[in-house]
Amino acid sequence: MTIRRREFLGHMAAGSAVLTMPAFLSGCGVQSATTISQATPDNPFMTWFSVDQATASRVMAELTANGADAADLYFQHTRSNSLTLEDGIVSKANSSIEQGVGLRAVIGEQTGYAFTEDLTLPSMLAAARTASAIASGSRVTAPQSFNPLATGNLYTTSVPWSDVGIDQKLPILKFVEEKAKSMDPAIDKVAVYWSDADERVMIATLGGDLVTDHRPMTRVTVVVTAKKNGESQTGYSNIAARQEFGWYGEERLTKMVEEAVDRTMIQFEARRPPAGEMPVILASGASGILLHEAIGHGMEADFNRKGTSIYSDMIGKKVAEPFITVVDQATIPNERGALNYDDEGNRAGRTVMVEDGILKSYLHDEISAKQYDLSPTGSGRRESYKYAPMPRMSCTFMEDGPHTKDEIVAAVDHGIICETYTNGQVQIGAGDYTFYVKNGWLVEKGKITAPIKDVNIIGNGPESLKRITMVANDARLDTGGWTCGKNGQSVPVSQGIPTVLVSKMTVGGENAS
Repeated sequence: MTIRRREFLGHMAAGSAVLTMPAFLSGCGVQSATTISQATPDNPFMTWFSVDQATASRVMAELTANGADAADLYFQHTRSNSLTLEDGIVSKANSSIEQGVGLRAVIGEQTGYAFTEDLTLPSMLAAARTASAIASGSRVTAPQSFNPLATGNLYTTSVPWSDVGIDQKLPILKFVEEKAKSMDPAIDKVAVYWSDADERVMIATLGGDLVTDHRPMTRVTVVVTAKKNGESQTGYSNIAARQEFGWYGEERLTKMVEEAVDRTMIQFEARRPPAGEMPVILASGASGILLHEAIGHGMEADFNRKGTSIYSDMIGKKVAEPFITVVDQATIPNERGALNYDDEGNRAGRTVMVEDGILKSYLHDEISAKQYDLSPTGSGRRESYKYAPMPRMSCTFMEDGPHTKDEIVAAVDHGIICETYTNGQVQIGAGDYTFYVKNGWLVEKGKITAPIKDVNIIGNGPESLKRITMVANDARLDTGGWTCGKNGQSVPVSQGIPTVLVSKMTVGGENAS
């Protein structure tokens, strides 16, 4: 999709992140539960998890027995499927089901968290006691019933993935393989990777809200290997979205294959550019990963609350040129990073992090929002019921600027264009990054002259943001299936960017030591 200005309202250790492309409670002593009346479930998700209002209320009361500023029950059921087709043979076929509930009690800066895969009342009460024992505060009254909130419609499906069989999926994988092999006689090997998932979540909050969400996800990746004159090259492309089976039309699949083949074959002509400091053009779309990793993470409120982000205490200050606006928006329909509600039960939305070059907001979960005396931005996310939520990005992008791509290219005397990326690493605190560029172009005297490959770009996220001197009007979200890692948790995300010019960046090329 095209992003117009204002038109629509890896693994990480502490302080570091690695981007990647295409999983405490057990054996606890369980006391006998108090017998309670079994009210009739009034929500289909309650039926799905075999939980009723009375059970949820009883567990919430146990969870908050020692007090709580916030608390939630996070029920999750995920059915995942994957297929791999290599050289015409299905080499892998997997299906898995994950189900459980995470229980969280927050008191001040203390968080008590436990989870169980057993959704019986005794097991959930035992988990609730474990989480409650970790922190204590003023006693609260747990809700006796929960108010179901309206279900969102950002990614509704007519047929869940659990009802789509392998016999329906396999022809798509074979089409992709055959299409790739037919495009160039040099194509030697083709591998196609398929994944889909149906995730159902139900969140009961201390405030008495009941949030439900059915989250579909699918991704197809094609990896192409070509041989020519004794040389071998490999390229890939993928598409991912919160979509259903019918999304995989011939036109969309063909475009993906063409991208993979083009990215592979161009490498036979490509060379490494000279090393050194030079202007770098970040191509629209996939270059959004730099925005996400090198800049976006530094705007997540937990890093700023702890003072480990370079953007700490920078709200209201200039961090970029006036024509630069950076947004995180979970409400873009069907995007991989889209969310109706975050994993704390708050309605997801649109957060303008940088507006006209000024840092306006961090991304907040409930804990950070309370400490900043703000409302949450709907950015509390978790990998699964086994983890407590934290501030995370969803769909992160830079809005259109006042320039054109042609104007940007013409402004560069000697530099490179970066188009696709295969790896990267970022130090969150300092903002230092290294990214590996798979495909790109050399720019000489304002013209694109030759393809390049195997390039490292090195820089600092906040400094690179300050050094963006031109932003084009061609912003788009990348179609690939990106997964973001942070503090041991992985979540699906989307990102995008227009074509931008960074006035100076270190490029590792032919002369790099």
